[in-house]
Amino acid sequence: MYSEAELIGRCLKNEPKAQAQFYKLFAPKMYGVCFRFAKNKMEADDILQEGFIKVFFNLKSYRGDGALEGWVRRTIVNTAINYYKRNLKYQNDLEIEKADTMHSADNGILDTISVNDLINLIHELPVGYRMVFNLNVIEGYTHKEIAEILNISENTSKSQLSRARQSLQAKVNKLNTIVY
Repeated sequence: MYSEAELIGRCLKNEPKAQAQFYKLFAPKMYGVCFRFAKNKMEADDILQEGFIKVFFNLKSYRGDGALEGWVRRTIVNTAINYYKRNLKYQNDLEIEKADTMHSADNGILDTISVNDLINLIHELPVGYRMVFNLNVIEGYTHKEIAEILNISENTSKSQLSRARQSLQAKVNKLNTIVY
């Protein structure tokens, strides 16, 4: 087992053993990030693979200013966003720019269902809703940042989040009526 600095150095020298250790260290957590953005397991696998290719290719640019895991995560999130943008033209979901502003109350979704159920419900959201929800709620981006990343207006980002929450709340309520 290598130290973080030694692991980075060996990865930069393209040592397969070090690259395998690096992957094993970060892939499980990063797969969770990919899966939240993807429609299905196959897309998550594609994003993870593409993301780690970028990580290894750009590892020389890691300066050590922050946590290595944070740098890897940022690279994976950016890969997921780019994957979404590249494949947007193939989506049949509601166009992100057509959403108008709606407001909904956050009624504590996590209090009533399991994390796995919530992930499954998030996967059912239209792509635009899912992207904004993940970027804002999970990754902590502001609406201004999301607007810049996805090339949409801040109001569209806000309405997409509102609609995502409203849709999730309706799905949770439906689940709860089925269960109880």
